[in-house]
Amino acid sequence: MVRATSLKKIFYDGKKGDVVAVDDLSFECQPGCIFGLLGRNGAGKTTTLRMLATILVPTSGTAVVGGHDLLRSPGKVREQIGFLSGDTKLYDRLTGGETLKYFGKLAGLQGEVLERRIQELRQKFKLDDVLDVRIGKMSTGMKQKISVARVILHDPSVLILDEPTLGLDVVNARATFDLIRQWKEERKTIIFSTHIMTEAERLCDELGIIEKGKLLASGSPAGLLQSHGCQNLEDVFVRLVDTKGVSEA
Repeated sequence: MVRATSLKKIFYDGKKGDVVAVDDLSFECQPGCIFGLLGRNGAGKTTTLRMLATILVPTSGTAVVGGHDLLRSPGKVREQIGFLSGDTKLYDRLTGGETLKYFGKLAGLQGEVLERRIQELRQKFKLDDVLDVRIGKMSTGMKQKISVARVILHDPSVLILDEPTLGLDVVNARATFDLIRQWKEERKTIIFSTHIMTEAERLCDELGIIEKGKLLASGSPAGLLQSHGCQNLEDVFVRLVDTKGVSEA
């Protein structure tokens, strides 16, 4: 389970001064559900997810992730999460298998337990074609396989996915969707960010629309359509964002 409460993040800019990236954000996602954070580039999605993943410390507010408080027990939170980002860097000189062993050890897996888990993922994700290939020689799709396997290696209860289909072709994006649906069936808690409306509609049980760090609306895709009298999610999004812009003008 993930419960964010009044999360706020302020960065200091030498020219602009304090910049509020995330502003009083609250939402909740239960096991077996996908919560989608929907917003434009720069809306605050990545900053929010990095706070939940303990990469950034909130300026104020907190969250409970996998049963542990973000501020009081960040180490325990890290044990419960898998964080997948579209710009995750892998080491070019390592093979796929060496990469999984490296990240497995970072997650606390050792010896036979680690080897058994890698073999399980080898079958599950069809990794025969990537385990012995160096990362630097891999295609984008092959690297994605390793990235996904790395995230799920320690069997986390919470998955934090920051635009995971960014840069992928249609086939690999669809394969990623299938994995996310499978994780949902396994009762994992999934936080998913995107700026692509069709992804949000296809995958998410609940949505939060974010603009300039603020949560403008939340609810199921169907509920948002009904409450705003729109035929598609894009119309809901544009209406909310335009209203936000007008109110701040």
